[in-house]
Amino acid sequence: MISIVGIPTDKHSSFLKGAALAPPLIIKEFHSDAGNKFAENGLDLGEEGLWEDIGLIKLMDSDNEFDKIKDSIEDVLNDRNYPISIGGDHSITYPIIAGYHKFYPKLNILHFDAHPDLYNNFENDPFSHASPFARIMENNLANELIQIGIRTMTDHQKDQVDKYKIKVITMNEFSTDLVLKFDDPVYISIDLDGLDPAYAPGVSHPEPGGLSTRDMIKIISNIDGEVIGGDIVEYNPKRDINNITAVTAAKLLKELMGKILK
Repeated sequence: MISIVGIPTDKHSSFLKGAALAPPLIIKEFHSDAGNKFAENGLDLGEEGLWEDIGLIKLMDSDNEFDKIKDSIEDVLNDRNYPISIGGDHSITYPIIAGYHKFYPKLNILHFDAHPDLYNNFENDPFSHASPFARIMENNLANELIQIGIRTMTDHQKDQVDKYKIKVITMNEFSTDLVLKFDDPVYISIDLDGLDPAYAPGVSHPEPGGLSTRDMIKIISNIDGEVIGGDIVEYNPKRDINNITAVTAAKLLKELMGKILK
């Protein structure tokens, strides 16, 4: 069973706040009568017993946000469920993966993003939404990290890529026939700004020249390996147009659920 976990925080966002408002809006679009709950692989997510929505983690801007996130993910995994977390900004991925570690010590991460999020310390915040994968890799929480859609690589982050032996598929290297094979379990982290702003305008850091929604769905559906969870982050409703980014996030949620369950 999948457990959908809402994580309403943008405490570690830079530039703009707003991502904390996202989880209920994504879930609202997931349930919208505008569509149905069939994933593209034919799985009917309207069937009982496939998933549960456990609601929002109560964070209240506390100093121990990361501990609460980690503990919530561990609770889900203890119940032998697969968490899909709805953010919130990308800082949540570090405590989520920390929660996964004792259950999946050989975890692979597939990361969609415009940005590598590998800063050692961004704007004097080592836990910034620009830094989660630096924390994950320095603590040996991932066996392999593959990043797709990157188009803002700085010199510092390139050094981090080399240091941690990260596989990066930048947009100028991207091919639509990409098929990824994993021998060990894989976790999927989706930053919505990995999509081109034409498909997801409601983000705080739009970067033109990105993936299409179809590109992302195709990569996920073609994965050869066991997908055991994921997150969808960085939707900023304050920047959206006609809820199109919320609708897109809900679509990606549905396809990620379909991939995990079938």
